[in-house]
Amino acid sequence: MDLTIVWAGLIAFAVLAYVVLDGFDLGTGILFPLLGRHENRDTAMNTVAPIWDGNETWLVLGGGGLFAVFPLAYAIIMPALYAPIIVMLLGLIFRGVAFEFRFKTVRGRVLWDFSFAFGSIVAALAQGIALGTLVQGIDVEGRAYAGGWFDWLTPFSMMTGLAVVVGYALLGATWLMMKTEGELHGIARRYAFITGIGTLALIGAVSLWMPFLQSGFYSRWFGFPQIFYVAPVPILVAVAAWSLFDSIAREKHVRPFLSALALFTLSFAGLGISFWPHIIPPSVTIWDAAAPESSQAFLLVGAAVLIPLILAYTAYAYWVFRGKVVEGEGYHH
Repeated sequence: MDLTIVWAGLIAFAVLAYVVLDGFDLGTGILFPLLGRHENRDTAMNTVAPIWDGNETWLVLGGGGLFAVFPLAYAIIMPALYAPIIVMLLGLIFRGVAFEFRFKTVRGRVLWDFSFAFGSIVAALAQGIALGTLVQGIDVEGRAYAGGWFDWLTPFSMMTGLAVVVGYALLGATWLMMKTEGELHGIARRYAFITGIGTLALIGAVSLWMPFLQSGFYSRWFGFPQIFYVAPVPILVAVAAWSLFDSIAREKHVRPFLSALALFTLSFAGLGISFWPHIIPPSVTIWDAAAPESSQAFLLVGAAVLIPLILAYTAYAYWVFRGKVVEGEGYHH
């Protein structure tokens, strides 16, 4: 068994879990200024209040796993992305503080509303920029980062940043459709439709731009016979998009959220197809970057205990806080 492939899969899973779970709660923050009455904002916040901090466990797991198992990748990626990652962490701190303080003040509520929305938008934008930087390629010489301080700032990374903000807003809107009723459900439905169109447009734009960034991407998607292996991804994206708009139009409650999650998961799979087997395209493969096998085996023992535990408590939290959130009353069972 190749432990390096197992670990690459585990870290990819942790990143996807983070994007899926923290995506909708960042999205709820991104939509915060657009929700109308402050009671609507209270209700929106109550939908994510019991679970938001658990969602960020996956970010720690992904980052910690990268540091421990792929130290070379960590050593190259971090200097390339210091600025967006520090900005992301500051955004997440803003949000966390706003969560606690917003309910304890009336006079300062506007300030904390702004902090919550601002932190959410900044964190999402920074994540998108970091992703775009990794996709467009990082300059590596020998075993070190060879680029400049502002290499992350390009038209492509700005577009991926915007794509992540709009995509998270879609997750937030469909989450609120699932979790609320009445006026707030209607507002969320309207924004789900708008952000759905935006997300699809941006997925299309990024997908068309990517093959021209690196020759490896182009041959992976348009080469023969590879095109037959990768064709299911865009076809499934079209199916998920149809399901999303169909369910929004029919005012479904759960299916829009599941469809939006499917779009994210498929986009992530597309990235995986483009990258494999590189952890830093086009030069560093997962095997180049991996720690010694004994270290990987040792860490895998810890992961085998921790990951099922995290999954279990996450599932339990979502099960306990299932159902709709009613204005002024919180969760109902």
